[in-house]
Amino acid sequence: MTSATRMSGADYLCVAGVVVIWGCNFVIMKLGLKGLSPMLLGALRFSVASLPFLLFVKRPALPWRYVILAGLLQGLGQFGLLFTALKFGMTAGMASVVMQMQAMFTILLSGPLLNEHANARQWAGLTVAAAGLAAIALAHGDGPGQMTLIGFVLTLGAAFMWGASNLVIRFARQTGIAYDPSAFVIWSSLMPIVPFFLLSIWLEGGDTTWQMLREIGLREGLAVLYLGLLATLLAYSLWTRLLQRHHAARVSPYSLLVPIVGLWAGALAFDEHLSSLQWAGVGTIMLGLLINQFALRR
Repeated sequence: MTSATRMSGADYLCVAGVVVIWGCNFVIMKLGLKGLSPMLLGALRFSVASLPFLLFVKRPALPWRYVILAGLLQGLGQFGLLFTALKFGMTAGMASVVMQMQAMFTILLSGPLLNEHANARQWAGLTVAAAGLAAIALAHGDGPGQMTLIGFVLTLGAAFMWGASNLVIRFARQTGIAYDPSAFVIWSSLMPIVPFFLLSIWLEGGDTTWQMLREIGLREGLAVLYLGLLATLLAYSLWTRLLQRHHAARVSPYSLLVPIVGLWAGALAFDEHLSSLQWAGVGTIMLGLLINQFALRR
């Protein structure tokens, strides 16, 4: 099926699954970080997503460079920065919003690098969505339960890494080599494990890292399983499937729905509340998404 094909009912079900899983993802990260450092949580997340399956899942036929690059950008880059942001005062709900800048980064990069150019109506929609994100970003502070500036900057860097990893998947598609999305996620998840462990030892010390491993409780264990099996293996397999079938400019804006779930989950789990300016930003994001999708249908 070519990337020009309209999205099917199964594609929309994939979108819905990804939105729910990733929307709750940020609360789970916060819970996991209560007992684990950002780098150790990253190492454990990708260990669970890859190591148990390597003996049963054949490596995708793609050249190694795609597997390695996707693993380092999406694993070490995106989640190393995101976990650190959450540790340094980024709220779960706001993280789910700021991460959606990946849609802008994806389209900005896919034009010159992949020749997948957005039309004027798409740009208008994404500009409106970006204005909504900017409104939310202006409402940062240093009080309890508020989004910190350093947290915002780190999360924005994580969004850029996500956008870059989307392009790696599109480049892989251009090779014409058929591959299983789940196999791609499993093998690419292998790449950041050792760097994450080494960073944990370097930043936290070997003794502290080992102590955190020995003292993992039920909360941290369940968080690692959710992040590894659902948020990484299942959700990224679905996301990769969508990017295989459709242009990045068509798929990436759907991630703007993730904050709706993320904001609700953050409010429920941590009593995070939005200001009127932040709610206006959320509404603006949704308007931008609708404009973008209307442009694609035309």
